[in-house]
Amino acid sequence: MNKMIIYKEWLKTRWALLGVVLTFAAVTFYCFLNLSKVVEIRGAELLWEALVEKDTVLTEILKYLPLAAGVILAACQFLPEVTHKRLKLTLHLPYPQGRMLLNIALYGLAVLAVIFALQALVSALILKQWVVWELVARILRTMAVWYLAGWAGYLFAAAVCLEPTWKMRAVLLVLAAGFVALLFKSEVPEAYNGFFPVLLLYVVLSVSLLYYGVARFKEGKQD
Repeated sequence: MNKMIIYKEWLKTRWALLGVVLTFAAVTFYCFLNLSKVVEIRGAELLWEALVEKDTVLTEILKYLPLAAGVILAACQFLPEVTHKRLKLTLHLPYPQGRMLLNIALYGLAVLAVIFALQALVSALILKQWVVWELVARILRTMAVWYLAGWAGYLFAAAVCLEPTWKMRAVLLVLAAGFVALLFKSEVPEAYNGFFPVLLLYVVLSVSLLYYGVARFKEGKQD
């Protein structure tokens, strides 16, 4: 059954994932192409200066990509379940409902994790040619918060899709906007290092919002 669930989610999301992967590849290529031109014209010293003296991480153009990817993937997975009235059928399959919902969510989170990891790896390999590993690690730790925003965007978007009433959807949107705004509040590199585990815990706990929406749906809550 697990393989069937994964295959079903793959069928729903394959074209969206292709678009996301191509967008990540294109924007990442554009980012490092610009940096390579800077290095070619003015030398790697300029990158060192930007990293050490100007509180930049060189990859700011990639900042909102993970968030957009998370929202798009969640919409592709969960909107069809609601708009095409498939959710009731899904919940009546001979499989534990809680585990099924978790598997669907884990599919999305895992796919995003793979995309994020590949981008981080490519970024590290390219940056290592120009700056020392300590500065590369600083950039990656800063980017980790952006990837966390991608997971948060995915879970909140999924929760909004599964929520059967507009009033509670509005509440979820406000919560999502507040949490995501917090993740992007500081422009200082590594500003979130000290409480990154707490932010990660909040993201993990937000999985419960999906169960809450499904429970309200089963209770017959509707506008």
